[in-house]
Amino acid sequence: MKEFARLNRLPPYVFTAVNKIKMDARRAGEDIIDLGMGNPDMPTPKHIVDKLIEASGKGHNHRYSASMGITKLRVAIADWYRRKFGVDIDPETEAIVTIGAKEGISHLVLVTIRPGDVVFSPDPTYPIHPYSAIIAGGDVRGIPLGPDRDFFEDLIAATRQTWPRPKMLIISFPHNPTTEVVDLAFFEKVVNFAKEHDILVIHDFAYADLVFDGYEAPSFLQVPGAKDIAVEFFSLSKSYNMPGWRVGFCVGNPEIVGALRRIKSYLDYGIFQPIQIASIIALNGPQDCVEKIVETYKTRRDALIDGLHRIGWPVKRPRGTMFVWARIPEPYLEMGSVEFSKMLIHKARVAVSPGLGFGEYGDEYVRFALIENKMRINQAIRGIRKMLQSA
Repeated sequence: MKEFARLNRLPPYVFTAVNKIKMDARRAGEDIIDLGMGNPDMPTPKHIVDKLIEASGKGHNHRYSASMGITKLRVAIADWYRRKFGVDIDPETEAIVTIGAKEGISHLVLVTIRPGDVVFSPDPTYPIHPYSAIIAGGDVRGIPLGPDRDFFEDLIAATRQTWPRPKMLIISFPHNPTTEVVDLAFFEKVVNFAKEHDILVIHDFAYADLVFDGYEAPSFLQVPGAKDIAVEFFSLSKSYNMPGWRVGFCVGNPEIVGALRRIKSYLDYGIFQPIQIASIIALNGPQDCVEKIVETYKTRRDALIDGLHRIGWPVKRPRGTMFVWARIPEPYLEMGSVEFSKMLIHKARVAVSPGLGFGEYGDEYVRFALIENKMRINQAIRGIRKMLQSA
């Protein structure tokens, strides 16, 4: 077998073993309630789909598009930021459309990080954040993120202890998988820290709209001076139920956006134009669809949390994201998240994501994705209760 150096640097994919058990059980005819992958199950709002169909019927939209995104979509992005956060974005120099946030982040890191550069990322976190740096040849330093840690203090300590000095910090709030949320004062500290230490910041803002109980997620770019050192990514996948459409964007520092624009000009011709046109309607159109999506996730969150509490599994009620981050019950803690996730499939018929897949500090947790309806969630609770009672 040939050796591929970049692939060899990547760690084993932790989710593979659990996914195989899930698929084997389903092939055997078992009803597995899948609360694993964060793949929204609800349809894209009708007015967005209708625009896609209309635009797809026009032949001139079938040609190659622009790798940076069509002008009208970039203007819609700038307008959305101004309405929602009071942030001014130049659609020509400070905005670029990406094929989902994941593609944008990975290519931006690839073009800005040299082999040996140090990248800071929370641990646990969404896998592409550290893996993008590893693929680019960088060295990743995980900063612990959890209820018993002060992330910012750990960030300062890591900076003092790291050589060479960190080149980049990749963060994401509301946070996947821990569901941690922050206020604008936290971002202000990060901006000051990044300027002091000459660090680039990427903020993945995928769950900007999926917030509950009166919490409103701030944009990193709301901090004065943030655009001097940072960009922010957003994806339409969660807010508008458009995961398979693969539409995201990057906004912020023009030099960093320009670097992404240049590398993408070599790699792709952009997203199918009718999808971009429909995305304009998503951003500029009525936003009550977003409110309905958020309310659905809140109902599911409450059903899962209340159910887990009833069966003796106390779990924090998240104020953001479409996930629940649950510490493994004490009697099973030594199993670790992978073996506990396997047991949930075998004995409870419930699939979740093992926390170890998000980093070493996640191994005491599992992540539930709120991608099943309330009836199925209650069914999952009954299965978990039987498992816990049979122990």
